[in-house]
Amino acid sequence: MAIPKQVDPNQGTKKTFKWGARHTVLVFIWLGWFLSFLDRMVITLSLPFIGKEFNIDAAAQGLILSAFFAGYALFQIPGGMLADKLGFRRMLSVGIIWWSAFTTLTGAVFSYPLLLLVRFAFGLGEAVLPGSSYKTLTTYFPSKERGTAIGIQSTANSIGNIFASITAAAIIVVLGWRAVFLVLGIPGVLLGVYYWVKFKDNPADHPQMTPEDLAELQADREEEQKQLLADNKSELSFKDIFKTPILWQMIAIWFLADIAIWGFSSWMPSYLMNVRGLSVMKTGIYGSLPFLFGAIGILLGGRAADRYRDKIKWLFVGAAALGGVFIYLLFVAPSTEMTIFYQCLANGLMCFSQGVFWTMVSDSFPASLMGSGSAAVNFGGQVAGLVAPAAMGFMIKASGGSYNAAFLLLVVSLVAAAVLALTIKKRSIA
Repeated sequence: MAIPKQVDPNQGTKKTFKWGARHTVLVFIWLGWFLSFLDRMVITLSLPFIGKEFNIDAAAQGLILSAFFAGYALFQIPGGMLADKLGFRRMLSVGIIWWSAFTTLTGAVFSYPLLLLVRFAFGLGEAVLPGSSYKTLTTYFPSKERGTAIGIQSTANSIGNIFASITAAAIIVVLGWRAVFLVLGIPGVLLGVYYWVKFKDNPADHPQMTPEDLAELQADREEEQKQLLADNKSELSFKDIFKTPILWQMIAIWFLADIAIWGFSSWMPSYLMNVRGLSVMKTGIYGSLPFLFGAIGILLGGRAADRYRDKIKWLFVGAAALGGVFIYLLFVAPSTEMTIFYQCLANGLMCFSQGVFWTMVSDSFPASLMGSGSAAVNFGGQVAGLVAPAAMGFMIKASGGSYNAAFLLLVVSLVAAAVLALTIKKRSIA
């Protein structure tokens, strides 16, 4: 990112909050993530109806979920590299328009193999979002505010899930599952056009950017360069980050954590309908509550990460381990009410750990490689998204419809992520 040299970094820092370019950018990045989760998660509530129409069992339904993650994982790192090379503006615009088209096509296919292909292509489009958006936030926000910014951005994940549950339930009851997908592609196309017209890869080109904000960003980049020189490094390359242990630790941690996150969100609606006996409308309403807790958890996680930077690893460890405990309690709960209660606590803690984790990631790579670095870490999570839904589907089928073994997989994965996080000794490679 080019910051004009003539800007004096000593011009001062704002003492009170004032809306600026970075806040506008954050709002529209949030909307992109909101639509991405709305588009990808409505299928979880639609899955039982898709299963009936296509006459497929739980294992085949799990493959529908995993087809998305196959495309999402495959293009994760290339998408991040392209964001670093071509700019996040182009990648965000093309990505959201692409995935919106395949969202609509999901509701138009009548063949199971073609449905798998459409969901795979849908995943390819969404794959550019993580690297591009984290690069955007790292470009526009100084390091001291990134945890909070990432926490706010990440609330879109949970709020998108809330709207996915309620929207899908309401439309399915009235118009059927296909209508859900046919209408959801329109907002994404409009947002993609906005990104193309309004977003700027260089903050200096943004019409809302002030000299004071530019000075703050410049000072932040200069500090980053000083740290590189202190470590006897020139500008890090893409190859360099793959030689650092912390990258591989974070990939492994996020793989394990996302086994739980994606397995949990993918199969809970079916569990509530098939095991706890809830109707589709009640599943949509009650199933949205854990994601409200998740939105709060992510916000608190980002804030806590900014405030307790020296204890950031322990924040993740504690939240992930406790999340595993509550996942165990939810499937052994004696009543549906207790299941929903434990589900809320589990999701709140998993999302808290997510807000903390991505602050750790944002601190671990220089801004010039944030697209590639964050995409590499997120790739581990998307491999988990590919594995978890399909594995759980096969486990449910093999156990005659019981979800116990499948949920135990999530518990073990979260606890393992917490244990592995204990091995992190150096927070940053930048």
